[in-house]
Amino acid sequence: MSEIMDKTNMIAKLNDLIALDYDAISAYQAAIERLENPGYRDQLNVFMQDHENHIAALSQLICQEGGAPVEKGDLKKILTQGSVYIAELAGDEGILKAMQLNEVMTNNRYEESVEEAFPEPVHGILQNGLADERRHKEWLEETLHQFHEPH
Repeated sequence: MSEIMDKTNMIAKLNDLIALDYDAISAYQAAIERLENPGYRDQLNVFMQDHENHIAALSQLICQEGGAPVEKGDLKKILTQGSVYIAELAGDEGILKAMQLNEVMTNNRYEESVEEAFPEPVHGILQNGLADERRHKEWLEETLHQFHEPH
């Protein structure tokens, strides 16, 4: 890792992640409202709570650094478009596919963040967030695979 990033840059990057997590929550809410399978809804609720926990942890870090955490998503993000797309899909498989695409993006963003020169404890919190994102993506991939297995 290179030298630790400055406070202003760190706050901006953490706020970008918070906005991403807000957009993910919006997508999860749209998916949960439309899923028929109660087990899928329950699992997505758990994942949505993970995103809420990310926002709380990252917001606390920003406040400790004297910054102001964002309080909503960035409406230009692709995840918000995913929420709209979900609304138009029929069936649990299509909804889960849209959520999988969203999780690919959140995984990528968290992976990029973990590679940056954040100080501890920020780096550790980002690694925990990445672990959550990987778990979400893995569950979605495994669940979608089941749609194509012979019964």
